[in-house]
Amino acid sequence: MVKSNERPIGPSLRIGAVTYLNARPLSVELARLAPEAEIVVDLPSRLADGLAQGRLDVAIIPSIEFLRQPGSRIVSDACVSCDGPVRSVMLYSRVPIARIGTLALDEGSRTSAVLARILLREQFHIEPRLRPLPIGASADQSDADAVVLIGDRGMLPAQGPFEVVWDLGEQWKRWTGLPFVFAMWVARPGIEMDGLEELFAAARDAGVLRFAEIARAASPEIGVPEAECLSYLRDNLVFHLGPRQRQGMRRFFELAEKVENPQSPASNPQSLIPNP
Repeated sequence: MVKSNERPIGPSLRIGAVTYLNARPLSVELARLAPEAEIVVDLPSRLADGLAQGRLDVAIIPSIEFLRQPGSRIVSDACVSCDGPVRSVMLYSRVPIARIGTLALDEGSRTSAVLARILLREQFHIEPRLRPLPIGASADQSDADAVVLIGDRGMLPAQGPFEVVWDLGEQWKRWTGLPFVFAMWVARPGIEMDGLEELFAAARDAGVLRFAEIARAASPEIGVPEAECLSYLRDNLVFHLGPRQRQGMRRFFELAEKVENPQSPASNPQSLIPNP
C-alpha cells in the first residue's frame, strides 16, 4: 500500500481507470497498491462525466476535460502522451483534407475530437459539421467525409477507400514541434490530495515494467498482434508529464479555447497547469 505521512489511501476513494491499452500501464498495479480503493474501469469520456458528477474522486480523463471542469486538479506526473506518431488516434478522410465538410467523431473521444478540429481549423481554415460515431460503429458505417477513431479500435485498419490518413499525434508534432498529452490523473474539487501523487507515480513506474505482459493479454482482446501492442506501448507512448509535455498541453489549451469559445474573451489556461 502507498502511504503519505503514514496515511493510507482510504476505502472511500473512488478511482476511474481507462479501458484502453494505452492507459493500462498506469492502472494495472492500482489494485495491489491501493487495495482499499474502489476502482472503476470505463471509457475516458464516461470517466470524465463521472468525475464531473461526483461519482468518482480521481480519474484518468481526457486532457480537454481538465479545461472544462473548473476547480479540478492534476494530481500526478503520470499521463498518456506521445511525442510523434501515436498510432491509436487516427483521422480517415474520403476526400482531400481541404474539402472535408462533415467529420464523424468517435463517441469515446473528447480530447482527440478537439485536436482534430484544431488541426483542420488552424492549418486548412475549415470547420466541418460534426457527427457522432457510436461506440462499436466502424468508419465505413459513417457517410461523413472524414472519421476520427481512437483507442483500441483506432489501432485497427479502417475499412473503406480513404484518400488521406492522419495520425493526429504525428500531425500535432509536425505542426507544433511539441508532445501531445491525451489524458492524465485528475481529482475533482475537495478531494484530499495526501498520498495520491505517490500512489499514481508508483503505479506508473510498476506498470511500465509490465509492458510485455500487458501486450500479451491485450492482443487477443483488441485483435492486434502482440508484437504491435508491445511496440505501441514501448515506442509510441510517453507516460511521464514532463516539462515538454506540459508545454504541449498549454499550447493545446490555448488553441482549444479558440475552437470551443471563439466569441469569448481569452482566458489564461496556462495558469491551470502547475509546473513540476
